[in-house]
Amino acid sequence: MKTISPNAEEAMKAREWWVVDATGLTLGRLAAEIAKILRGKHKPSFSPHLDTGDFVIVTNCGKFHVTGDKLDTVRYYRHSLYPGGLKSRSMREMLARFPDRVIYEAVKGMMPKTRLGNAQMRKLRIYPGTEHPHTAQQPKVLEFKENQL
Repeated sequence: MKTISPNAEEAMKAREWWVVDATGLTLGRLAAEIAKILRGKHKPSFSPHLDTGDFVIVTNCGKFHVTGDKLDTVRYYRHSLYPGGLKSRSMREMLARFPDRVIYEAVKGMMPKTRLGNAQMRKLRIYPGTEHPHTAQQPKVLEFKENQL
């Protein structure tokens, strides 16, 4: 039996669109599943050096939950590149102002830190409400088992 290795053209043709509703899901488990789909690890044709993943649309991005006291202890940092320019926000503050960035940063932390990982992250779309402009792509609804998340 021969081992079949996909090439970049075949991987681009086989891409699908998935919709995930974040309402009531745990942030870390949700981010892990999204990262798996973005990388393409759910496909039998997965190849670590190619972008074989699918597009993911996340709706209701501010309605997930976290366990413990992560809302107050998790901090998001940014720097203005000036001396003393380090700024930070708690997860509670980020959810109030930018709920999409919380999911984006959680998924980004699970992706490769390379150009390939950056290309795979560009296939993630996050929206605060239930509406999204990608109905023409006919996205499939990604269902989770009760014990999976």
